[in-house]
Amino acid sequence: MTGESRAQWADLAKGVCIILVVLWHVIMKHYLRIDWHLPVPLPGAWGTFGEQLLPLRMPLFFTISGMFAAAAVQRPWRVVRRGRTIKFFYLYAVWFAVHTMVLALVPAFDTLAARSVLDVLEQLTITPTNLWYLIALAVYFVVAKLTRGVPVVVVLGAAFLLSAVASAGLLASPGNRGQLYQNLLFFLAGLRLKPWVQRLADEATMRLVVFGVVGYLGVMAALRLLGAERWFGVWPVASGLAVVLGVAAAAQLQRLPWLATRLAGLGRQTLPIYVMHMPLLALLHLALLRPFSGAGVGAQLVLATVLPVALTALLIWFCLVLHRGLTVSGASWLFDLPGPTAVPAPARSRPEPEPEPEPEPVADWSSAPTTVLPVVRR
Repeated sequence: MTGESRAQWADLAKGVCIILVVLWHVIMKHYLRIDWHLPVPLPGAWGTFGEQLLPLRMPLFFTISGMFAAAAVQRPWRVVRRGRTIKFFYLYAVWFAVHTMVLALVPAFDTLAARSVLDVLEQLTITPTNLWYLIALAVYFVVAKLTRGVPVVVVLGAAFLLSAVASAGLLASPGNRGQLYQNLLFFLAGLRLKPWVQRLADEATMRLVVFGVVGYLGVMAALRLLGAERWFGVWPVASGLAVVLGVAAAAQLQRLPWLATRLAGLGRQTLPIYVMHMPLLALLHLALLRPFSGAGVGAQLVLATVLPVALTALLIWFCLVLHRGLTVSGASWLFDLPGPTAVPAPARSRPEPEPEPEPEPVADWSSAPTTVLPVVRR
């Protein structure tokens, strides 16, 4: 597999992940809040479907982010500090302000939002909101830089223990702080094990994907039957299996050029979708909850079948349209740190290779409440 095709499968996987993130939020924060009066359990089926993908969305996204960060971490501290850490903290602060203002209009919307000055201080520092992925990237780059000389076994072993402790509920993690603890493992794995991840994509076959899907569904069913969601080490192991499956499936999707091109294109535009879809969903929830709850059985059958997909597509489309409009109108500061994003490195006898493009932040990617795995409610 060439470097170009590897970049395509990675962007393709990002595109799928951001779709699944928005879909999960649509299901949990709007769809399941509708007062359904149906003779069939369609809403429950959609909820179960979303739950089965919890170990996939954010772990796969962070794995790919780590892969793209491998070269950037080698840059001088001043470059990493501005282009990675300060940038993501800045984006978090900007969009935190936007979310806080919009969500104040929809106080009943089920997501973490600041309602007081103390909430603002807490959510800007130690308890991130549904924008937590931006904070995670900022922190993870610092951790990756600081541990660059530490053996990979030690680094990944420590990150696994942190993920296992947090997912087992043994570490206090209000808000989305638990997500920060749990997903560091996958960022560092993508960064440190990049050649192995690329090799997996190179050698993946459709047979591996089919057997992987069957095995993964079996694991998820066993977790539900045994009530093992909070067993020590279960979440990082299940997520690791999901990442392997996600990489293999993304590599196979490249065989469908029309679909692969569009998903990869979406995967290169995840930031505006990530930061804008939640407040837009909150406004749609305010407008649609009552009429959808009062619709007749026939109309509700149609809505229960197609609403998650239709609303997800609408949100993604509108986020991209709004992003283009804001960028053209001069509001690019909403999506990037103003001024130069990197400080040139000092001259060397041999030029330092340019880092591979880093994927834009997304989303959560999955950070809504669940009964299957210990993901903290935002």
